[in-house]
Amino acid sequence: MAPSPIDLLLKPVRTLLQKEYTGGIVLFISVLLALFWANSPWAASYHALWETRFSVGFAGHRLEEPLHVWINDGLMAVFFFVIGLELKREFMAGELSTVKKATLPMMAALGGMLVPALIYLAFNAGKASEAGWGIPMATDIAFALGILSLSGKHIPASVKVFLSALAVADDLGAILVIAFFYTAHIAVTPLMIAFALLLLLGLANAAGIRNPLVYLLTGIAIWLCFLASGVHATIAGVLLAFTIPARTKINELEFASCLKTYTLQFERAMPQRGTLTTPEQHHTIEQIKKLALAAETPLQKIEHKLHGLVTFGIMPLFALANAGIVLNGNLFTALENPVSMGVLFGLFAGKLCGILLFTWIMIRFRLSSLPVGANWRHITGVSLLAGVGFTMSLFVADLAFDHETLIGQAKTAILIASALAGVSGAFFLRRLS
Repeated sequence: MAPSPIDLLLKPVRTLLQKEYTGGIVLFISVLLALFWANSPWAASYHALWETRFSVGFAGHRLEEPLHVWINDGLMAVFFFVIGLELKREFMAGELSTVKKATLPMMAALGGMLVPALIYLAFNAGKASEAGWGIPMATDIAFALGILSLSGKHIPASVKVFLSALAVADDLGAILVIAFFYTAHIAVTPLMIAFALLLLLGLANAAGIRNPLVYLLTGIAIWLCFLASGVHATIAGVLLAFTIPARTKINELEFASCLKTYTLQFERAMPQRGTLTTPEQHHTIEQIKKLALAAETPLQKIEHKLHGLVTFGIMPLFALANAGIVLNGNLFTALENPVSMGVLFGLFAGKLCGILLFTWIMIRFRLSSLPVGANWRHITGVSLLAGVGFTMSLFVADLAFDHETLIGQAKTAILIASALAGVSGAFFLRRLS
């Protein structure tokens, strides 16, 4: 089939959007834009924009919050929903689906969370800033995988799989930390209603209900319940993801057999002149559409649909709203405080040491083995890239602190540590060629 003019025009754009590193580039541009805007003569408009209040609802029942809250509590719930879908897929048929597969990346992720937290506490124990220990624990999967893709084609595929599994396990750890340690108060009644709705969706899944609208509408109600309960509303996205059906209605052999039958029916239908199909052909096409729906899982379909929205919409918008740090005077002087030092050393040094240490323990005691084709230099490069903790670290910083000064100190260190980790990791891996 000859491509149309619009297909030819959009082909380069589609090719670029499908590259693994494109999401990281868009995220990086958003960070630079936020920093420029917040430190420009138009800085007042930057801060005023995110404080603009929006309300949703109807008379007597309205939810009114500043724009940055809608982004951090609302849109980021969609981000966490996609993370939940990825986790469920990985647990079912991915790199975390068996004990043998999951052991090494999960233990490496554990080391990459514990050591940074301990380093942070070494700088901040007993201080008002102690609550920020969760900030340097997270890895930004979009940035890390994007930088790995730009590091050269000589990197074994198994190294990318290892980093992906490590980052997914890291996200799971960050979600648990947010749920258990960054919840200020809990209102029991809304939380019980939320879990009742989640149970209802679990039963709907078991009954074979596959319509995404059912899960979407109920998911909004669950999000509102979590918002009212005091547990961070983004956790609703993760729990909702685990209720999404992940089974096909027909197996591969049935799909292939039926598709052959419909193909023959389509070929035998009498064609008519012009570009229109015959009624018989149109009926066959509709049957093939239904067959395709039965052969795909709602989980993978929804994840695929939301991937672009999250990568090129929600994450860049979150970065734009949260990375606008005012840089006054000497940047290195601004780091001379316990919060910045804890985050900087936690992300850059703690991630490297923690992942390498726990990986070495697993290999040394023959509990696991290195990824196929990978060596310790690859693991070192990946450990450096894991120090890019941008998105999740910024998110936790806003949860950990109420004081703007502490938040600013943490965010400054996150940006510097992530830049150092990304540049050093990419340089190290490129040297391996």
